[in-house]
Amino acid sequence: MAFREAVAQAAASVRHLVQRFSLALLVSAAVGTMLIGKADTVLLERVRAAALDLATPLLEAISRPVATVNQLITDIEDLADLRAENARLREENARLLAWQSVARRLEVENAELRGLLNFKEGPQAGFITARVVGDSGSAFVRSMLLNVGRRAGVAGGQAVVTGEGLIGRITEVGEGWSRVLLLSDLSFRLPVLVERTRERAILTGDNSAMPKLSMAQSVVGIQVGDRIITSGHGGSFPVGIPVGVVTSTTDGSIRVKPLGDTTRLEFVRVIDYGITGLVTGPAPPQEMYGPPLPPAGLRPAGAGK
Repeated sequence: MAFREAVAQAAASVRHLVQRFSLALLVSAAVGTMLIGKADTVLLERVRAAALDLATPLLEAISRPVATVNQLITDIEDLADLRAENARLREENARLLAWQSVARRLEVENAELRGLLNFKEGPQAGFITARVVGDSGSAFVRSMLLNVGRRAGVAGGQAVVTGEGLIGRITEVGEGWSRVLLLSDLSFRLPVLVERTRERAILTGDNSAMPKLSMAQSVVGIQVGDRIITSGHGGSFPVGIPVGVVTSTTDGSIRVKPLGDTTRLEFVRVIDYGITGLVTGPAPPQEMYGPPLPPAGLRPAGAGK
């Protein structure tokens, strides 16, 4: 019992001394470390390396649970995202299946109505791929010169299209050349339809980049973004050729941006709908401007057969 009391008193004395002189001891240790580093750099590097060797496994052991927890949190978040994505895809798939059912029903109904009405398709079309070799270069005339003419079967009034839609019609024809009057020309007029509302109008060029619609029955019903297509009136073009998109309806003036870009054209298609002597084929008009234009082989459709 007396021995335990003596040990406790000695420990209390040592603790008191350490607390009293702790600052001095820490300063002395720091100064000693600096002196050792100045005196023997190699020894200090060895001590530091040994300390790092001892601490690295400990730090690695501590970091593994942290990395595992982080990975677990990431996996849980990904699982939640996958569930949400799966639910969205199921909903979208259900909508698509519903539309598929509607499309099949309409296809059958359309076929039946065509049979009842003895419906006849529009004229079959042939085409010639031509190269643009020049333009008017005038502020008052919007036209282009092509390298095909009467010898290839080109005739006045035929449609000229790009891969996007109609850009104009043939107005002059020579033996080996032809001229295209563009949609934007001041003298260009074309009967068209607003695809969404089936509203009839006349597309009128005014030498600007955006032709306008005139003689529309109801300007209020036409909206920005409506597609404009040919109406088939006048007998020159069939119905349904894409022409442009409505971009402005302000102040009662409806402006249309043509789908065909004429600023950097190299190749176009001259389409004949059976009125003149181009080779005709089974393709409907909408397929005449769909595929990309070939870079070479400028010749009438069906040539060489």
